[in-house]
Amino acid sequence: MLLALETANEWCSVALFDGKAVVAQRQDDRSREQTRLILPMIDAVLGEQGLGVSALQAIAFSRGPGSFSGVRINAAVAQALAWAHDLPVVPVSTLQALAQAAYRQYQLTQVVAVLDARMNEVYAAAYQLDTQGLMQPLEENLKDESGHEQLVAYDQVRLPDEAQRYALVGNGSHLVTQARELAVYTDVHASSEDIARLGYAAFKAGKAVSADQALPVYLRDNAWKKIAEQRAQMTGQQ
Repeated sequence: MLLALETANEWCSVALFDGKAVVAQRQDDRSREQTRLILPMIDAVLGEQGLGVSALQAIAFSRGPGSFSGVRINAAVAQALAWAHDLPVVPVSTLQALAQAAYRQYQLTQVVAVLDARMNEVYAAAYQLDTQGLMQPLEENLKDESGHEQLVAYDQVRLPDEAQRYALVGNGSHLVTQARELAVYTDVHASSEDIARLGYAAFKAGKAVSADQALPVYLRDNAWKKIAEQRAQMTGQQ
């Protein structure tokens, strides 16, 4: 059994996955409530199945990019539970989970997942469906662990070849300059179910890590600073 956590953006979502399907799930779309909600939600899904944390095989979490506080909460809770119960952890890209949600919600098989990063920038990455029904990064864009993920201005989003075959999905999709030329789905949201499916596949493939390696990915180096401070720093560098 795998526990999946998603707090990297607006929603707080927790799921238990048995390798084939989600057997328990809780979700709450109230923004900025993740800190208060996540632990009771974890207790609820475990209680529904009569399980304790020690019965889990692994914990998967949405590692970013996304909201700084949301990503930090996700990583911190995953680390704490894993340390306390000696469990492996599976970090899952938030953008990949968003792409998986596009397949779950609309059966889209080729997408550019886009999240609003504020400050006139977006997080973006291209994915396509594999034979296992999982969204995977395009090989042509894989430079390193997160090389396919972009933090760029609206008009600098790198699109795949034959971009017209791809849909833009996520809350930042309408911001992309090329959006007028492509199908746009702004209502696609990643949930713990998407984290669970991707995380379980990665776990079975031997890609789990120890708790101390379950690190968040922000893409923006100064993400810990307030937005006004980030903007001031960027202005000073110009």
